[in-house]
Amino acid sequence: MKLLEGKNAIITGASRGIGKGIAQVFAEQGANVAFTYSSSVEAAIELESELISKGVKAKGYKSNAANFDESQLLAQMVVKEFGSIDILINNAGITKDNLLMRMSEEDFDRVVEVNLKSVFNMTKAVQRTMLKQRKGSIINMSSVVGVKGNAGQTNYAASKAGIIGFSKSIALELGSRNIRSNVIAPGFIETEMTEKLDEETVKSWRAAIPLKRGGTPSDIANVCVFLASDMSSYITGQTLNVDGGMLT
Repeated sequence: MKLLEGKNAIITGASRGIGKGIAQVFAEQGANVAFTYSSSVEAAIELESELISKGVKAKGYKSNAANFDESQLLAQMVVKEFGSIDILINNAGITKDNLLMRMSEEDFDRVVEVNLKSVFNMTKAVQRTMLKQRKGSIINMSSVVGVKGNAGQTNYAASKAGIIGFSKSIALELGSRNIRSNVIAPGFIETEMTEKLDEETVKSWRAAIPLKRGGTPSDIANVCVFLASDMSSYITGQTLNVDGGMLT
């Protein structure tokens, strides 16, 4: 039997990169997938077809997780369409890097809004459904930068560290109802975004990682499968660094 057979998952920001990788692996493991996208309509339609071809139910929703009302509406639509919400993966995120000296207030606020407020919005949106079911797994995407910090990323680091504190608090609040909340902190994951980087920079990053390679979206997706499945039924409130040993 597939590890996520018959479970319904919401994945935010899934039209590309890590989110897309999670959606693909979840479908392979038997999960029905409701995913959100912000602007990439064509990519979303393509992904929806691909997931359906794997024999599961899948639907893309144009929805902004950073907007409270849109998140509430999304959860309602998913329950209506899929019947339940067993898994929530808060993956939507952006960067607006700069030294603090040059960072605008707008760039700080926007990153915190998209990366952290979205986690509050979506967790609150699915909470009632999961409480009624008396089960659920919430997986929040942080970053090694949220664990360690990074010069030039005060906004991003603050938002990703905030996710860890939020997730631990939810684990404590909802544990008695069999709702689990965990965090994944990816390291250097090679996606469409990193393809734009200079090859020498990428080589130096790989060299600094004990496993001597960047991660792939499926490396993150496989950990998501574990945390979403019943294999991790006694794990909550944890942060798992998936970084090839970068922070060791």
